[in-house]
Amino acid sequence: MIYFDNAATTYPKPLAVVKAAETALLDYGANPGRAGHRLSAMTSLKVYETREKCADFFGADAENTIFTLNCTEAINFALKGVVEKTGFCHVITTDLEHNSVIRPLERLALQRKVVYSVADSGNSDEELIRSVSSLIRKNTKVIIMTAGCNVNGRITPVKSIASVAKRYGVCLIVDMAQAAGILPLTLQDGINIICAPGHKGLYGPMGTGILCTDGKYPLTSLIEGGTGSNSLEINQPSFLPDMLESGTINTSGVIALSKGIDFIKSKGMDNIRRHEDMLCDTFIKLASRLSDIVIYRNEKQSYLPVVAFNVKGRDSSEVARFLSDKGIYLRAGYHCNFLAHRKLGTDKSGALRFAPSAFNTKNDVIRFVKVLSEYR
Repeated sequence: MIYFDNAATTYPKPLAVVKAAETALLDYGANPGRAGHRLSAMTSLKVYETREKCADFFGADAENTIFTLNCTEAINFALKGVVEKTGFCHVITTDLEHNSVIRPLERLALQRKVVYSVADSGNSDEELIRSVSSLIRKNTKVIIMTAGCNVNGRITPVKSIASVAKRYGVCLIVDMAQAAGILPLTLQDGINIICAPGHKGLYGPMGTGILCTDGKYPLTSLIEGGTGSNSLEINQPSFLPDMLESGTINTSGVIALSKGIDFIKSKGMDNIRRHEDMLCDTFIKLASRLSDIVIYRNEKQSYLPVVAFNVKGRDSSEVARFLSDKGIYLRAGYHCNFLAHRKLGTDKSGALRFAPSAFNTKNDVIRFVKVLSEYR
């Protein structure tokens, strides 16, 4: 088996992550923050250690670092939380966004809580920056955008957009689903809220997500319930992280996520990026020799280690099935992102997505392209 579906979930996980999840289930099985006994306190401490590690990774304070089930939940907490506090407003997003961004926005629009505009990403960073800037209105309160498109890996100029947002007093929420663990973006880059998954570039387990806020834009809870704090009060706690962490978190997943971040730091984010970029370059070089392969990249743009491609005249799902039968796993179809596919012109056939990880090798890519060349 060769696994190239790492933009969906990294696999395999580092052995330390697997062992940490097992240890958490065996040795830290109590509910954190819900009891005064020693085991609960020990579990709470392990969770807090991960919270501090995630906060440091994204340039946040520990109390402003919230654990969620995934990046989608973090995005919903961030976007809806800010809008609820702000009141009816205008929101700007881009034409590269995952459904995790555009669907909550559309829902808010149907509820008449927002109106939103979609910036044209164009063919360069400058075009995207100009488009976002041109859409600013007096009642624009939020810009929400991806740091890197999940379909073709296009990197967006987040730092430049942050300067625009700051100039107009607009909250910038960044979806780092594909960029976390690859791009060294933090709140110190002018981002107000970062939303990230634990199970992709951070190499943690599924069922883990992170929301980091700089605290400048108040949030409100979407889910209320037990938090282990203020238990005699009928109202949800108003302080973070408790306000957004109702119910028991994925304790074993969070504890294991700590080891995923350790893995990134030990390898070096730049080193992982260089390795994965090398694998993408190798794939592009070899696949370009095949006359029927179309690769969706633009010289004016920069990319995460993700490559969107198609076989001419073939539906992407058919090709993916063929590859799967040969033991090579990657994703085809629409990747939960109709906007980006519309932009690429692949909204009829979808596309295949090559997404390597730190564990893939050059030989994996060579074998993959050889099998791909056999497809008829």
